[in-house]
Amino acid sequence: MRTPSTPSAPSDPSDLSDASDASDSRAELSSEARNLQWLLTNLVEEVPGLHSVAVVSSDGLLLLSSDPGRLQQRAGQASPQGPKGSSADLATVVSGICSLTVGAAKLMDGGGVKQTMVAMAEGSLFVMAISDGSLLGVHARPDCDMSVVAYHMALFVGRAGHVLTPELRSELRQSMESAQ
Repeated sequence: MRTPSTPSAPSDPSDLSDASDASDSRAELSSEARNLQWLLTNLVEEVPGLHSVAVVSSDGLLLLSSDPGRLQQRAGQASPQGPKGSSADLATVVSGICSLTVGAAKLMDGGGVKQTMVAMAEGSLFVMAISDGSLLGVHARPDCDMSVVAYHMALFVGRAGHVLTPELRSELRQSMESAQ
């Protein structure tokens, strides 16, 4: 396992066929979608303490998820209930928090919201804007290193922001819908 403080450059995303929660539908996805899935998988593997990670469109739809509950559901097993096991719940919360913080920033003439962090007794929630209006949401354990989480989220946003074209968002939505 790599240390969280030393991010690695992406090697070949196609080498990680078992690491993706959409591994059985990888052949159907474009190379851009597979690369984005690989970046998300890499984020989850490099940062200790993450429960789940989701990429959400500007209109609140789940585009990409690390949710282990989806793997179990696709295998015919019962998926866990609640925010720790539901990527749809995380997407909903991320979208709602974004709406609240954008409204607050407008009221306070604070400019664009770049990142939001919510610290809870039993975990943390991080939301970071991606260049196209999409959002990256991370639900982490309470003992996570918040600076490492924020750093790796910024790396993901920097690497993925220019890739999320309207065509790719549409492809990812369709992939998520067909996986359910």
